[in-house]
Amino acid sequence: MRWWPGATVSVEDITLWLLGGLARLKSEAATPGAELRIAGVGPQVSLALGVLFALAAGLLAGFTEAGLVVGALAWLAGISVLLAVFNALPAAPLDGGRLLRAIVWWKTGSPLRATAVATAAGRVLGWVLVGLGVYRVLAGALFSGVWLVVIGWFVIAVATAESGRAKLRELLSGIPVSDADDPRPGGCPWQTTVGEFLTDPRCRYRHSAFPVVEDGNAAVGLVTSKGADAVPETERASTTVARVMVPVGDLPTPRPDDPPARLVPELQAGSTHRALVLEGSRLAGIVTSSDISRVTSWLSSSSAWRSRTV
Repeated sequence: MRWWPGATVSVEDITLWLLGGLARLKSEAATPGAELRIAGVGPQVSLALGVLFALAAGLLAGFTEAGLVVGALAWLAGISVLLAVFNALPAAPLDGGRLLRAIVWWKTGSPLRATAVATAAGRVLGWVLVGLGVYRVLAGALFSGVWLVVIGWFVIAVATAESGRAKLRELLSGIPVSDADDPRPGGCPWQTTVGEFLTDPRCRYRHSAFPVVEDGNAAVGLVTSKGADAVPETERASTTVARVMVPVGDLPTPRPDDPPARLVPELQAGSTHRALVLEGSRLAGIVTSSDISRVTSWLSSSSAWRSRTV
């Protein structure tokens, strides 16, 4: 999927956990308003389901004697409303944490400070749940106590991870992708056969993936050594790299002046962990997770950080 700053936020996947679903986004919301709209979906859906289940239970209770079904619907209604209330708590990674982040972002103008506030609230909530769980265990309620401890520990872990990502964005702020990429990635012409690709020393030993280009240095995809090796030896002389490449439309394609911090989620989620840096359709470079990690390590050193802040 193409990557534009400020574009619609795409969902990479949704992890189902004890209290609903946790969506992993490919990029961050571009504005407080977008963050607010994303945050409001979860509680609204849970609340709507609670109302629907309650109405269904009421209707069935008035016209039938199916007590078991009515009881199940009433239980689902209560659980849905409880989930809506819990997820609306102002603490990351809950939806209420996103609401808190949107408000602090709108008030301060700083998404990093907003994330710090939301994740700090998340860790506080997590430890409160862990403390309540331990108390319940000591009081003899083993199951409910362990349940609270698990939920609290999960909230702490995810909030801490979000805080780390926020610090990474702060560290990389003001650094363009062009400062991290390889500006001479050695594009491979699309008509090159897999056999030629695998026997060319420049391709076989320098890197494990190469951009595929057509006339005018226009990027059309990315070919990996692993993908080329998967082609049977008898077909390598007749198979071009264009047939085994990852198309450019399935890769992150930032511009040279885009911030690398917003690229990190897509690099982590992608199958190749690489992005093609483009100026229009022309290949300008290639950047990997390792490239960004190297820049991050350099910026993390005290001397480098002082040189940026003086």
